[in-house]
This record gives sequence, structure tokens and C-alpha cells, in this order.
Amino acid sequence: MVSPDAARELALALPNVSEQPYHGIPSFRVAEKIFANLPDDEHMHLMLGEDEIREAASSFPDSCHEQRWGKKLAALRVSLEEIDE
Repeated sequence: MVSPDAARELALALPNVSEQPYHGIPSFRVAEKIFANLPDDEHMHLMLGEDEIREAASSFPDSCHEQRWGKKLAALRVSLEEIDE
């Protein structure tokens, strides 16, 4: 299990990352581009390429799922309770 605070610390430990709110939720950015967010206490969304999203979702089916916004495959939805650091 990874707590929301631990997920935040991991994201902020990456080079040049800043945290800013986006529509009321914490988002993590490099050069003003969002690469992750914490929509709730149970999940983190990682904005990856479609191939990377599919690969991670198939490699970790218990903890990672494809997240679509409309018809677009847009993020990897990570269940913080089901994943280890």
C-alpha cells in the first residue's frame, strides 16, 4: 500500500516537479505540463503514452487500469491500496 502522502512525496522527489491544484485536485507538473494527479485518497493518475498505459495495465492488472476521458486513453489509474512503492 502507498498512502496519498507517500505518492505525493514520490512525485515531488522527481527532478523539476512542482505541485499545483487543477480543478481542485493536486497535480504534479514538469515545465507546467501535468504528468500525474491525485483525484482522491485511493488513486493516482499517471499521464503516460497509450503504449505505456496498456503495458502497465496488463503487467499490474490488480493495481493499474486504463483511464479514459471520453474516447481518449488518457492515463493510468493506479490503486494506491494495491501497489507497493
